[in-house]
Amino acid sequence: MPYFDVASAAPLHPVARQALQASLDEGWADPARLYREGRRVRLLLDAAREAAAEAVGCRPDELVFTPSGTHAVHSGIAGALAGRRRVGSHLVVSAVEHSSVLHAAQAHEAGGGSVTEAPVDRTGAVSAAAYAELLRADTALACLQSANHEVGTLQPVAEVAEACAAAGVPLLVDAAQSLGWGPVEGRWSVLTASAHKWGGPAGVGLLAVRKGVRYAPQGPADERESGRSPGFPNLPAVVAAAASLRAVRAEAEAEAARLRILVDRIRRRVARLVPDVEVVGHPDLRLPHLVTFSCLYVDGETLLHELDRAGFSVSSGSSCTSSTLTPSHVLTAMGVLSEGNVRVSLPAGTTAEEVNAFLEVLPGAVAGVRETLGVSESPESPGSPVMGPGAESVTVDAMGLRCPQPVIELAKVIGTVAVGGTVTVLSDDEVARLDIPAWCAMRGHQYLGESPSPPGTAYHIRRLV
Repeated sequence: MPYFDVASAAPLHPVARQALQASLDEGWADPARLYREGRRVRLLLDAAREAAAEAVGCRPDELVFTPSGTHAVHSGIAGALAGRRRVGSHLVVSAVEHSSVLHAAQAHEAGGGSVTEAPVDRTGAVSAAAYAELLRADTALACLQSANHEVGTLQPVAEVAEACAAAGVPLLVDAAQSLGWGPVEGRWSVLTASAHKWGGPAGVGLLAVRKGVRYAPQGPADERESGRSPGFPNLPAVVAAAASLRAVRAEAEAEAARLRILVDRIRRRVARLVPDVEVVGHPDLRLPHLVTFSCLYVDGETLLHELDRAGFSVSSGSSCTSSTLTPSHVLTAMGVLSEGNVRVSLPAGTTAEEVNAFLEVLPGAVAGVRETLGVSESPESPGSPVMGPGAESVTVDAMGLRCPQPVIELAKVIGTVAVGGTVTVLSDDEVARLDIPAWCAMRGHQYLGESPSPPGTAYHIRRLV
């Protein structure tokens, strides 16, 4: 069964497995002790730190190991903010940061700090110039991911880092998705990453803090890991994480070139094979192994189940799930369609045959899901039912319907109004607030906005084509 979700967690790299097994016998003692067993473990820990620091591009004494990437993010943000509390309490983040960054920002705001979110364009990228304008005299810290977790778009980290340096503001970079492919360029101040993203074991994070950056670890002081990550380190996992990072980086250039060809194939052929689909993320400035697309008139959860039954493990930022009615914050910030979203992230070694097999299965899976929703063809097609020739306005009652049904109902009637006429969709589905404007952008219609219509909301659309 092809596993196409390494953006969530990569399979354990063979080098990580070997290092883990080898260090289980040697890495059990306390590296802080001076006897023989402790000194042996200290050598293993120091070697792992040096290997990880070389991959990150920092000094070994600037890097510590944490219990997870999320822990690294939370510790990094809290420590950097505390170190600059005399400057102020203003934090800048991008709107598409990983949830761990946004959760830390929410905690900071709840504690009395202020947070500004930098917007992104439809590709998911921030503007370096616009980001720089958000920096203030009281800005204590800025955060920007190196690459987006959901759509793969690369961020202008080097340019933002220059702007931050000019303003005297440290920049924290979440490099979890990109570190396995190469170092983060630019004058960043703090960097975090997570080993399970590159094929290391889960439960190991990296936190690098450059010398000269004001940093005050939060919580009770601990003598381990420079006081920045308390507790006894999981030495076998740390050794395996560092070994696998070095291994994947040695393979990165060749593997990136190979996987980019396969991802380009998916990007091109999905648009041809599946009607009413939008490929999202930057077409060029992106991670080599990741592609995301959204399918109109599709229940995202059902589509993932169908693909899983066909043997393909993929992920989704779709809001159409039974567990949540909240759309992906990344897709929301980008202003793109969230329904029927599929994220494909290819592991090292993925073959062309596996990708071709996925492309053969996908159109039938999408068509099957649409059929269960009563959509056998594009709802805007000439065969759609007509509610009166050239009406000036139509109101659609979609109350009680859940994603993607409000958009399906809108699509069914848009062709029944005259060009320049309007459609009003009444809906109590929170996701409609994102998907209706995104549908308008895809189909060339004008979204006029929303107005209260208790117990729901009225969404207003003008037909342009």
